[in-house]
Amino acid sequence: MKELKRILQVEDDQDILDIAALSLELVGGYELQQFSKGMDAVKHAAEHDPDLFLLDVMMPGIGGIETLRGLRQIPQLQAIPAIFMTAKNLSEINVDTDLGQHVIGVIEKPFDTIQLPEAIREMWAEYQGQ
Repeated sequence: MKELKRILQVEDDQDILDIAALSLELVGGYELQQFSKGMDAVKHAAEHDPDLFLLDVMMPGIGGIETLRGLRQIPQLQAIPAIFMTAKNLSEINVDTDLGQHVIGVIEKPFDTIQLPEAIREMWAEYQGQ
């Protein structure tokens, strides 16, 4: 099983970026690269060699699903698993099949700061077990 070390997060809310950084770096022990805009993530993601994408669904400009489509155009990132974060009703999220292949979960906002690393770890372990 591949170890989860590096997470690339895209989130437009600075407070959520700050809280996630505390949670994922200090509690979870992950290396975290954060972007507030999907296009910035697409431009720079390959430089960071992420193991996992953590993407906000609704953002100004391009949202999380569109960001993932852009990331999937980069050859070395095509099979990187993704987790979406959303305040939307989960039934409203429509992920098409080629994206869904490596979408391993959805985390609802607001999330529990202390439980976030464990929730991600559980989704990662389940995905690796497939």
